[in-house]
Amino acid sequence: MPKVLYVENNEICHDLIPRRLTRKRFDCILATTRHQAIYSARIELPDLILIGMSLSKQSAWAATKAIKKAEQTKHIPIIALVTDESFENREQALKAGCDDYETRPIQFPRLLEKINRLLSR
Repeated sequence: MPKVLYVENNEICHDLIPRRLTRKRFDCILATTRHQAIYSARIELPDLILIGMSLSKQSAWAATKAIKKAEQTKHIPIIALVTDESFENREQALKAGCDDYETRPIQFPRLLEKINRLLSR
C-alpha cells in the first residue's frame, strides 16, 4: 500500500483528501506544520508528499526545499496543492522542488492521475 504524507494546516481539509486516498488503498499520514512535514518525511519515508499552500507559501516552500535537500528524502515526489493556477504559483512550486502541482478546488481524478504517474516513475 503506497504511503502518502499529506501536509495541510486547514482543519476543513484534514479529512477530505486522506479519506478519498484511503478508499483508493493509500496509507495517509497527516502533518500540519513545516516542522512536522520535514520530520514525518524523514521518519516515515512516504512514497509521495502532498503539500497544501494554506500552510503559507514560505513554510510550504521551506519544507519542500528541506525535504528535497536531505539525502534520504530527496527522491520523494512532491505535489503542491495551490489555490490558483497562476504562473507565479507554478514557478514557485517547481523552483522549490515540487514535481507537480494541483489547483484547488481539487479535482480528485486528476490528482489521482498525477499521484499514480509520479509513483510509477
